[in-house]
Parts: sequence; structure tokens; C-alpha cells
Amino acid sequence: MRPKILAVDDSKGVRNLVNGVLFPFDCDVSEASNGYNALFMMEKALPDLIILDINMPVMGGVQMLTMLKSKPELQAIPVIMLASPTDHPVMDKIKQLGVNSVLMKPFNKASLLEIVQSVLVLKEK
Repeated sequence: MRPKILAVDDSKGVRNLVNGVLFPFDCDVSEASNGYNALFMMEKALPDLIILDINMPVMGGVQMLTMLKSKPELQAIPVIMLASPTDHPVMDKIKQLGVNSVLMKPFNKASLLEIVQSVLVLKEK
């Protein structure tokens, strides 16, 4: 079965980067521009991995991560957080919540692919 990856970031450029990096692999990538939209999408199909930005409008990454980790049926979904240097004050909180990895912005394609592959086995198309 193809892994399902949910990219959640208010920046279309970051979502496009995630799509571009994962395009050569046999996986389904869906996108959301904030945590609220992501949770709505998850009602239809649960992802195998969430790539989640910290700072977004409507519902940010920390709030979404808190909700995910509070629900037994969602706790096991691995989460990679995308953080910027200004997010330092929330780093301890997201680590306590059980985030799998943190990728600091700006990041390159190779580092994104490496961190995704540390969580999921991806097969080339």
C-alpha cells in the first residue's frame, strides 16, 4: 500500500517543495494550508506521516500536534515539524508532545528526503 503523506504549511512554496521531493516515490502527498484544514482532511483518510509547520494562521502546528497526541487513534501518526529559528521557545513543548523529528528552515531537498526516509520506507516509482 502506498504511504500517505500530509504536508501542512501555509506557504505554497514549502508544500510545492515537499511535493517535488516526494514526486519520484510511490506515495500519495496531500496538502493543507493550516492545522484546521489538515484535521478536516484527516477525517477522510489518515496519513502515514505528517509534515507540519509550526507557524500558520487559523490553527498552528503546536495546536494541531497537541490535538493529535491527545487522541488515541491519532497518537501513532509520525510527525516531522518544520521550524524556524524564531520557534525556539516552543521546541521543548513539541519534543514533550512526541514529535518524531524537527527540520529547521531553510532546508534543502536532500535533508527533507533524509528525514522523511528516517520515518517511512519510500519506494521509487
